[in-house]
Amino acid sequence: MEVEDIKAYIESGILELYVLGDVTRDERLQVEAMAAKHPAVKAELEEIERSMEAYAEHNAVEPAESLRGRVLNSVLTNLGDDSIFDKSGESDKNNIVVLTPAKPGNFYKYAFAACLALLIASGIALINLYNKLQESKSQIAVLQTDRQHFANQVNFVESELGVLRDTTYKFLKLNATPKAPAGAAVSIAWSKQKHKVWVDMASLKMPVNDQAHQYQLWAIVAGKPVDLGVFDSSPDSTGMKEMKTIAAVKTDAFAVTLEPRGGSENPTMDQMMVIGKF
Repeated sequence: MEVEDIKAYIESGILELYVLGDVTRDERLQVEAMAAKHPAVKAELEEIERSMEAYAEHNAVEPAESLRGRVLNSVLTNLGDDSIFDKSGESDKNNIVVLTPAKPGNFYKYAFAACLALLIASGIALINLYNKLQESKSQIAVLQTDRQHFANQVNFVESELGVLRDTTYKFLKLNATPKAPAGAAVSIAWSKQKHKVWVDMASLKMPVNDQAHQYQLWAIVAGKPVDLGVFDSSPDSTGMKEMKTIAAVKTDAFAVTLEPRGGSENPTMDQMMVIGKF
């Protein structure tokens, strides 16, 4: 800012209004910024403050002694009865200077605004903290779900390894029937002591089934088919799939048919894909 601009700003009267407290918030901030930036403005502001203090001290009026007595007597007579006042003291009225009530300063207004701003900032901070807590809870829930899923996978893998290590399981390869493509095959593991049957999905060699159909495993017990559940064939089939338990300890054969999705109560014989016997 040029020297002429600083001089014009000082002569504008804004500094006097600032000392009197008769400025808006923006004007107050502007004056304080100018004073902090320009030593000439700061010096002028301090000079105005000293001048007004000196003026106030020089023009202070000491109340007359008779007025003090009248005030005390008025207090003693309930502040309302002035009949005992000395009327001869009326001439003292000429020595009384009527003081205009001081204009309230802007301190309380600024303090209220500051408190309001602090309240709003605190509210925003609390909302942000609440949102972060909710986000943290969601992340924890996801982590717990992932951990449970991982634990389930570990348990399932251990079960698969248990099948391979368990000598009670016998492995059987079910070979293709004339209804199935050449080379179709399904390998199963069966423990008649534990009444459990698993399908080896990793070595599955079956055409990929559509969304309307599934393969269904059957146990042939005493000439009758027993449902052991359904499974799908896909290029990324891995691991082993546990099927339904079978109560019979003697099974004639195992077979797989192609059925409507969800399985059937009885096998569709003309859709038998593979079969095998121990």
